[in-house]
Amino acid sequence: MDLALQAQALGGQSWLPVAFAGLLGLSILLYVILDGYDLGVGILTGATGSHKDRMIASIGPFWDANETWLVLAVGLLLVAFPFAQGVVLGALYLPVTVMLVGLILRGVAFDFRAKAVDGHRAWWDRAFFAGSLIAALAQGYMLGLYITGFERNAANVAFSVLTAVSLVAGYAFIGASWLILKGEGELQRRAVRWAQGTLWLVALGFVAVSVVTPLMSERIFAKWFELPYLVLLAPLPATAAAIFVALHLALKALPTRTDRFAWVPLAGAIALFALGFYGLAYSFFPYVVPERMTIWEAAASDASLLIMFVGACVVLPMIGGYTALSYWIFKGKAGALRYD
Repeated sequence: MDLALQAQALGGQSWLPVAFAGLLGLSILLYVILDGYDLGVGILTGATGSHKDRMIASIGPFWDANETWLVLAVGLLLVAFPFAQGVVLGALYLPVTVMLVGLILRGVAFDFRAKAVDGHRAWWDRAFFAGSLIAALAQGYMLGLYITGFERNAANVAFSVLTAVSLVAGYAFIGASWLILKGEGELQRRAVRWAQGTLWLVALGFVAVSVVTPLMSERIFAKWFELPYLVLLAPLPATAAAIFVALHLALKALPTRTDRFAWVPLAGAIALFALGFYGLAYSFFPYVVPERMTIWEAAASDASLLIMFVGACVVLPMIGGYTALSYWIFKGKAGALRYD
């Protein structure tokens, strides 16, 4: 069901909180996809003793700009939903801190490894891997806590650990898919093997989240399993299952001599992330704090939101434009890593 239609069904409340919820969701999704693949590449650098320079070169023009979407998402949460940000960030204070430590370590390592002497470069490579892994684990753990309503008991913490591991696998998979597209020769062949090895861990995460989320409340359970929603939403899990099978078959056929279908794994990974995100958004809407605070209760005043919405209509196309331009300029296979 479309979010705007749900808003109308809930009593015709202001459309501005719905618009900002959509912008917040879009920012998070774009961050997960774009920074997800470069975090995945960072994680995969720990799986090889060679090719690190070419792997890092493949994300060099993009990784810093990809984090813009995280900054935008946090900014939207702070200014558009001020009554929720204290609850959300308060409940996630420690994992957010851990994530920031990982991102800082990763950023410092990315720059310093290029100028380090040979004896020190291996340590900066380890730091780049560790920062990528720490950030991914923290994000997955936060996702698990959010799904379980920030309730910390043994079962919920175990589920959050599972989502953390699954998100690491998801990032590694989309990172490997990126390397299939941008890599050549032995690096591309290794990327195919990495994608094959992480695909079914991603499927496990999908199943776990799909099973647990409806059990978090009777409201979410009804949105998925009561008629007519059970019939209308059946294509979503069926489509996800079909994508997993198609990716499995595609990876068995890669790499090809012409490299014609190297884009398929990345497209499939993006589709899976989008489907998973839509499922979560559908489940929790209209709540920004699960089962505790709706987007209307958490939102700033309509007057403030309207001013910010006009600004967002100016800023978002600019961010999207320079992002698209950078990908166009640096399209094609990754070259040698150079800093001269």
